[in-house]
Amino acid sequence: MAYYLGIDGGGSKTYALLSDEHGHILGKGRSGNGNHQTGAQQAAVSIREAALAALAEAGLRLDQIRHTYLGLAGADRKTDYEILHPMIRGIGFTEYTISGDPMIGLRAGTDRPYGVALICGTGTNAAGRNPQGQHFQCGGFDYMYGDFGGGGALNIEVFRTVIRAWDGREAATLMTGPLLKLLGYERVDDMYDDFLDHGKHVPLDAARLLFPAAAAGDAAALAILHRQGVELGKAAAAVIHRLGMENDGFDVVLAGSLLTRGDRGWIRGPIERAVREAAPAAAVVTLSTEPVVGALWSALESDGITISDELYKKMRPFEEFEYIPITTRQE
Repeated sequence: MAYYLGIDGGGSKTYALLSDEHGHILGKGRSGNGNHQTGAQQAAVSIREAALAALAEAGLRLDQIRHTYLGLAGADRKTDYEILHPMIRGIGFTEYTISGDPMIGLRAGTDRPYGVALICGTGTNAAGRNPQGQHFQCGGFDYMYGDFGGGGALNIEVFRTVIRAWDGREAATLMTGPLLKLLGYERVDDMYDDFLDHGKHVPLDAARLLFPAAAAGDAAALAILHRQGVELGKAAAAVIHRLGMENDGFDVVLAGSLLTRGDRGWIRGPIERAVREAAPAAAVVTLSTEPVVGALWSALESDGITISDELYKKMRPFEEFEYIPITTRQE
């Protein structure tokens, strides 16, 4: 019997999922931050803890794992991999593959081993793999390096829109009252002065105010969400063209909280138009399966195992890690 391990290492949590060659889930584990960019030592501890917890539940040792696939936040550039490979080998992994976390989100969202992933959560990212196995990432490094949006930027857009409406540079916005309530102020001028005087930062939750305002027809909120969609559409088209996928049929998988919760097409609409223009046979889909499932599927595929329709049907409903069922170990 062969055993496989998928690991999703994010900035706030790390998940590990272990199965046999038939896809029976034998163990799972979880820990904290798995992003080396925000703490390499903590990331190594988290990855090790999650993996060992899954192994312990399955009654296995690390050296019994045929292949491990790690989708890690922060695995973006050559310099990252120069840090990550020694770190992963130091934990004890020998047969393994590392990719950025967009690739496991992509794999979890499609029944093909190729396609494009668009992430819009705290930040934004776009990455893809073509049928020939070539990979390309576009963005993921913040506004200065070409990106726009994600919760870590749209929160600022909300704040500055309220300021501009208050000082007369823009029309009134429905986001003013909710922002004041969120931040605990009665008046915009009090908020303005307090943030300036004390160097305060706008919380990520402010980005969520865009959705109810857009639903109520607020022009400023609609414009911001539309721009987010246009920018993500440009990133998707860039990946498609770079990988020569214009004539292929594949899925563009939307992942991240701003795309999977709250959006009613304000962001998705421009993405769909851009994808349709760049690759008419492609389909835009929303990720609902837990990304660590994509890591596990990728581990199996890295060893030459084809994911069956039966296994897709069984594991696609795994939307939340804590509810993934464990199967009795298959000898």
